[in-house]
Amino acid sequence: MDNETLNRLLGNQPELREALVQFNKQHQQCFNFTHLTTSGQWTLLWNRFFDYLTDPEMAEYREDCLVAIKLLSRDRTYLNETVAVDQLDCLLGLAGIGESKKCQEFCLGNASTEGILRRVKMYKDGNVCYDIRFFDMKLLFLLTAINCDIRSKVRDDLHGLTYLVETLDLFMGEAAENKEFNDKDLELVNEVLKVLFNLTVRTPLNAVPEEDEATQFHRLAIVIHDLFFYRTLNRDKIVSLQSNIINLLTSVPVSCYTELVSPLNLCDPDSKTVVPFEERNVYVLQVLVDFLGRQFHKSEKKSDQFELLSPILTVLIKVIRASGLNRRYVRSVILPPLVDVKERPEIGTELRNYLCSLLTSPCTQIADLSAELLFVLCKENVGRMIKYTGYGNAAGLFANRGLLGGRQGNTQEYSSDSEDSDTEEYKQMQHGINPVLGCYEPPKPNPLEGMSDEQKEYEAMQLVALMDQLQRQGIVQACKIGEDGRPQPVDHILELQDEIPEQQRDHKRKT
Repeated sequence: MDNETLNRLLGNQPELREALVQFNKQHQQCFNFTHLTTSGQWTLLWNRFFDYLTDPEMAEYREDCLVAIKLLSRDRTYLNETVAVDQLDCLLGLAGIGESKKCQEFCLGNASTEGILRRVKMYKDGNVCYDIRFFDMKLLFLLTAINCDIRSKVRDDLHGLTYLVETLDLFMGEAAENKEFNDKDLELVNEVLKVLFNLTVRTPLNAVPEEDEATQFHRLAIVIHDLFFYRTLNRDKIVSLQSNIINLLTSVPVSCYTELVSPLNLCDPDSKTVVPFEERNVYVLQVLVDFLGRQFHKSEKKSDQFELLSPILTVLIKVIRASGLNRRYVRSVILPPLVDVKERPEIGTELRNYLCSLLTSPCTQIADLSAELLFVLCKENVGRMIKYTGYGNAAGLFANRGLLGGRQGNTQEYSSDSEDSDTEEYKQMQHGINPVLGCYEPPKPNPLEGMSDEQKEYEAMQLVALMDQLQRQGIVQACKIGEDGRPQPVDHILELQDEIPEQQRDHKRKT
């Protein structure tokens, strides 16, 4: 920064306002202040801006100074060694959270969170303006995100989950007439959702909450269900809202997911937010499936897959595990009866194609989540999974679960009614479908046709020798299926001969 600009920021009052506005505008997208930290100007500006905040005669510059401090705090090069107790006291004092004593307790034991929660309880009186509400939620989000002790204190000691759900319900009620958020309402709702995520993130995927927690989570699920029906004029804004809802749903127990569908007789049949299915309105489930489709188009880069797809895949798995109705509806959208089986399952633009393509993703977490989703949609039936994905794509799932030996998954959890209803197109081509590829494969000439038995035996031994060479070089590892249904390494390729009689018996039983 040149000396003239620096001097204007350091105290030339007639030009200070203009200098602050220009500084904030210039650095609003800046997250690295190397040009200031290497010259020592970062520390100089940081301390001077706090001097302005504590000077009563500089009150008119406070808002611009706070913005400038927020921008500088993005660069943590000297942040930890520069920030002081009195500076934190100053910020919390301006926020109206407790006395100076309270701020010191915050530094030592983070007790000032009580001040925020006390004010959150006052929201229903209508005396707290938008800016203070937004600051409260932003600060509460940061505190609960960076400090586990504060998180547990807000959740367990201060009953933060209950109050935050009430706050979310309050914000929704303020826009209840037309169920449409303006930009400021939406910003507040998004911040509350992020705080709620911090407070609930400890809940494991299949955890059963205690009785008190179960009541809180069911209430939260009901509010989330209603939140899906709110609109905004800005499409990008509604996507951010849905993203925050889905992140929060990853922490909601499966037992509460039944709240995401509602009785059809309570809905306006002409509404655009009604998706009828088995006498229920599954609009929320359709929104989740649509969100998955949009995320697929965003995740063209492999590096983005986990961040973009992990939350929605996790939520959909919990959705279909919550009830048979949920599973049947999602299956009807993602795995409809097969019509065209000429292409491999991973090729195409349908949701099934995208999910199948993820089964072999280098991001193992995403591959596992996609496999879990598809397998549950198939009622954990191995044959049905092969039908929709191909054995080659599903082999990783079968190996991990010990299903390579022909065993089935945990099928007793599902109803016995069949949902296959093969189409006529599928039945006509079924005889030519390659189960490994998962698609129709035209007949090919037999490569062994015309060979004598001696030639066939010679070629077979050549193949054994080549495979043995690859194994000795460590390029491949030959395996056989163990009693647990998982692959087990063999010392020599000829050990695979032991599997042949068993495979022949299995084949005869199936035919």
